[in-house]
Amino acid sequence: MTVATQTVKPVSVPGAEPTSAPGTAPSRLRRLARALLPGPAPGANGAALYRRWWLPWLWTAPALVCAAVFGVFPFLNTVLLSFTDAKPLGGAANFVGLSNYTRMLDDSDFWLATRNSVLYALIVVPLMVLLPLMLAVLVEKKLPGIGFFRSAFYTPVLASSVVVGLSWQWLLADDGLINTWLQKAHLIRHAIPFLSDSWLILFCAMGLTLWKGLGWYMIFYLAALGNVPRELHEAAAMDGAGAIRRFWHITVPGVRQAMMLVGTLTGIGSLRVFTEIFMLGSYTGGPGGADRTLPFYIRDVGLDPLTGNAGYGSAVSVALFLLTLGLTLLAQRLTKEDES
Repeated sequence: MTVATQTVKPVSVPGAEPTSAPGTAPSRLRRLARALLPGPAPGANGAALYRRWWLPWLWTAPALVCAAVFGVFPFLNTVLLSFTDAKPLGGAANFVGLSNYTRMLDDSDFWLATRNSVLYALIVVPLMVLLPLMLAVLVEKKLPGIGFFRSAFYTPVLASSVVVGLSWQWLLADDGLINTWLQKAHLIRHAIPFLSDSWLILFCAMGLTLWKGLGWYMIFYLAALGNVPRELHEAAAMDGAGAIRRFWHITVPGVRQAMMLVGTLTGIGSLRVFTEIFMLGSYTGGPGGADRTLPFYIRDVGLDPLTGNAGYGSAVSVALFLLTLGLTLLAQRLTKEDES
């Protein structure tokens, strides 16, 4: 009895590696080309047939390079400089160990700048969290002409900080608009020293920060208020709850995540404030430098071309980074506790 034999042809699977004959192996060059050049990947379908592991990194390479050059490298360089006595204009830098940090702990000007920065954050952050929310609640309602008021409240955000500072100088000067109006109204006899008293300069700078940031964070809250169900307000109103009670028990819990975000961003910005103090307190940072914040102090001690010490300025910068990091971690912890 004769048995017929049938030759079975191998079935090719898309993306599968071709089977080599016994005793043979692909060359190293071929394996390297298959790993690097676009081509079918084992077990892939569709567009994934021509996708390689390095393609996502190729698309993100420009952003990663920019982050490394303008973020990671300056940070690491600042940390290294904080252990040296480097000069602002370059030159030989000697390793001094922890002497910069020891000097910083005994520096009364550093602690004064730290006090101003922390006080700035403690006053500005709560107001910046609450005032834009109240403003967003007012302009959220669909009324005739409400778009004009939204644009008007957002206008300070678009203005340059230098232009805004010059405008406030004109308003707050001894012969400026505010003092002139108050004197003509017989409310004051002598001009209020807005730009010569150290405490008034600091509080005026806080007001400038608040005025310029209200419109920006109002947009954050307008987006968050859109996610608060209207049914809750209607049900509470039917139960007799007034507008204030609905605000605290419905609106505030509904936008709590946005409040945490605004608080974090405002806290970081308050610790980095410079322009407001420079514009209102002049290049000295107020009388005798009494209103200097940490960024202002870093400029004075680290960037002065004649007397500056870039190493000591870098040490103060590291201290500012640690203070900002602590504030950010505290805000994240409060957010997690609120979610739980």
